[in-house]
Amino acid sequence: MSDQLRQPSPELFFETVNAYQRTATIKAALELDVFTAIGEGRRTIQALAARCETSERGMRILCDYLVILSFLTKVNGQYGLTQDSALFLDRRSEAYIGNATEFLLSPMIMDGFEDIVAAVRKGGTVIPEDGTVAPENPVWVKFARGMASMMALPAKLIAKFLDIGDGRNLKVLDIAASHGLFGIEIALLNPNAEVVALDWPNVLEVAKENAQNAGVSERYSTLEGSAFDVNYGNGYDIVLLTNFLHHFDPSTCEGLLKKVHASLAAGGRVVTLEMVANEDRVSPPIPASFSMIMLASTPRGDAYTFSELQRMFENTGFLHNELHQLPPTMQRIVISHK
Repeated sequence: MSDQLRQPSPELFFETVNAYQRTATIKAALELDVFTAIGEGRRTIQALAARCETSERGMRILCDYLVILSFLTKVNGQYGLTQDSALFLDRRSEAYIGNATEFLLSPMIMDGFEDIVAAVRKGGTVIPEDGTVAPENPVWVKFARGMASMMALPAKLIAKFLDIGDGRNLKVLDIAASHGLFGIEIALLNPNAEVVALDWPNVLEVAKENAQNAGVSERYSTLEGSAFDVNYGNGYDIVLLTNFLHHFDPSTCEGLLKKVHASLAAGGRVVTLEMVANEDRVSPPIPASFSMIMLASTPRGDAYTFSELQRMFENTGFLHNELHQLPPTMQRIVISHK
């Protein structure tokens, strides 16, 4: 409906002011394992309350609210999972992402939103010591463990997109490797790929565990420290820059990209995974709104448009850049060629 035709309503204000209730509710439902219980066949309030060890009244109100939020269905007094909830919120699903709350709702992230007025005035986070980009911040261990399930699909999609499954020798550098899944998926697809993962020492422990579990640890090595300080070496065919550039301002990103360019072999590629906003900076909604997260949690980070990313890469010697969608994820990839 056109904004000129609709009646003025306080509904959006009311929903927004009370949005914390939605956050608290989904967190509670995950902690109580409500989605898994329904997936197991417990569809009545009585069965759910017994399985999740709650009162029947509390479970009724919780489940009805989850229906209102479109996480559950309700037919003849029985609850069911939506397609999205069955895939992503039932703990038995391989695509389960409920663990992401360990990072997304961690104090380091949430605290940045306690005083947005101050962040807006300052133009960056008011969290002490540079927020999430502080050296060896323990929040990135939470990211590595909590967000791995959410990044599993993008990692598989990128490995397939790169078309490197022909067994050619590959040398891969995974910058800010975190859980390591992006490099690991390449190693799984190509038996002759050697992956070097770079991150803080405590975070790399998670990546090494995942490489061991995936059976690629013999072709998986690590570099400990800051991506801005560590000597990468050279001769890489692929450099992975996943969920990293948005933490920094363009000049800082360009300083890093100069190092990346020097580390690549002739004809090498950089794969950048980001929440890429459209040029209007207000769409698509989730990638564009990522800028607010960066304002609250970093000194100078942002959700960059493709033209902004392209400029950074061109300024640091890359020949051309391609923007690609990565459905069904919310992110996009930029492939930059040396």
